[in-house]
Amino acid sequence: MAKKKDTGSGLQSSAGLMRYYEADETTFHMDPKFIVAGGLLIGILVLLLNYRFGLWP
Repeated sequence: MAKKKDTGSGLQSSAGLMRYYEADETTFHMDPKFIVAGGLLIGILVLLLNYRFGLWP
């Protein structure tokens, strides 16, 4: 039976995680409140335009 190597496995397994988190720091992040507020504003705008042009049910 082959013997397991006890040295070096920790550094190699964590190297991919370190690279992932380093790359994640440079991405653009948006606040979820901004997304919800934008959706509400677009919905209200659509309703107002439907009312204005006579498409209200």
